[in-house]
Amino acid sequence: MEKSKWLATVACIWIQCSSGASSTFGIYSTVLKSSQGYDQSTLDTVSVFKDIGANIGVLSGLLCDIVTDHNHRGFGLSLVSLVGAVQCFVRYFLMWLSITGVINRPHVLVMCLFMFLAAHAQTFSNTANVVVAVRNFPNYGGTSVGITRGFLGLSGAILIQIYQTLFDGKPTTFVLMLAIFPTVVPLTLMSLVHANPSNTTNDKPHLNRISLISLSIAAYLMIIIILQNIFTFPSWVHILTTTILLLIIISPLQIVVTAQTNKPPPPPPATTPLITSPEAAPVASVEMNLIQAMCTINFWLLFLAMVCALGSGLATINNITQIGESLDYSTVEIQAMISVWSIWNFIGRFGGGYVSDYYLHKYGWGRPLFISFTQLGMTIGYLIIGSSGNLYIGTLIVGFCYGSQWSLMPTISSEIFGVKHMGTIFNTIATANPIGSYILSVQVIGNIYDKQARGGSCHGIHCFMLSYFIFGGVCVVGVVVSFVLFLRTKGFYAKKWLKLLKG
Repeated sequence: MEKSKWLATVACIWIQCSSGASSTFGIYSTVLKSSQGYDQSTLDTVSVFKDIGANIGVLSGLLCDIVTDHNHRGFGLSLVSLVGAVQCFVRYFLMWLSITGVINRPHVLVMCLFMFLAAHAQTFSNTANVVVAVRNFPNYGGTSVGITRGFLGLSGAILIQIYQTLFDGKPTTFVLMLAIFPTVVPLTLMSLVHANPSNTTNDKPHLNRISLISLSIAAYLMIIIILQNIFTFPSWVHILTTTILLLIIISPLQIVVTAQTNKPPPPPPATTPLITSPEAAPVASVEMNLIQAMCTINFWLLFLAMVCALGSGLATINNITQIGESLDYSTVEIQAMISVWSIWNFIGRFGGGYVSDYYLHKYGWGRPLFISFTQLGMTIGYLIIGSSGNLYIGTLIVGFCYGSQWSLMPTISSEIFGVKHMGTIFNTIATANPIGSYILSVQVIGNIYDKQARGGSCHGIHCFMLSYFIFGGVCVVGVVVSFVLFLRTKGFYAKKWLKLLKG
């Protein structure tokens, strides 16, 4: 039973490492544009459907709730992963056939559908993995979700490393790789992904070890990305660095062996463990379905907070190239910032879950308070970008705080509304991401930029200054809204903390 839970955790990590294809659009966007005869506006339209597909996971949430409703152990989650894997293969394969000219060029709306469904495929495995993380670790939901969501954030950088090793300079082949690799991995591992909330005695030391491994992967990728932007790597170096990366990713398998012995693993090298809190039984919460949750004020407070945070963050990364060009950053610098964004996005996802767990267990602080803290950080990041044009510091702060929302929001959803229908509920709240992005990208950044450019290109800090001051104001609203949610749920988290202490 204990081994089964940790085997499911490792399987979730590996699936997440292969599921972030939507964040690699920049690798093959040029060949897609040239092969289909698109102009820049049409290509941007296609990319919008990628963002919508990757963030609209209501169907995957509904399917997850259905297959787990009468099956506590969650073996039906294999069906969720299967649907996502099949959808991923079909859509990327059809896209590859179109790019290579095997089939006639589809209408742009059909290509938009391909892009939507290809990105939408990742929501199925992601939903199954998040549900398993929450159910298997009821006392450390923030940390477990942070690890799971964090590896999804890292997967784009991992896939790019594999591409540069095997198919560098062949973006068409990369599209075929995206049809095969993110399909084969979930199909191979999906039978291992199931909920098994067994004895929690040894959760803390095992999660500490996984946390250290995940941080090691992020640090390793950061170093490799920086070096690749300074030096030109020969093929043997690419092979060596990617092999080391894969070995580190495989290393959590040792935790399954350790868990089988039912003995606590040795403490991590640090003098203070990552998680220092008492073990306890999970706190019972009200189980709501989507309709019941949507009839509460708390649901809409959390949704509005996510519109402010997720919408402005996605609008930033979608426009980072144009912002960099207007501020005279080189192509190499812009590519480095995009890669580093994914690393800090991961650190934010992991850190948001870990820190909120730590302060909940030690001081009883409710997780919505950390949404307020991170949106305050986003406000500072936006003001730095708008006032000084410093993208290095600004995007670092925004990337970290944006990532933290993806571990905080699902965990808060499960705690306030229950775990029975959390797949549907947190995916519905996640629609705030494309909604907020559309409003802030098109209605704010797009309109203001066009007015400044006056039909041409805009250069200088004034091109995006007003937009990012508005973004800062939007996140101030998010700070207030999330703080109201914190006050409304303060009693619930106080009771949860007392039960943790008594445990």
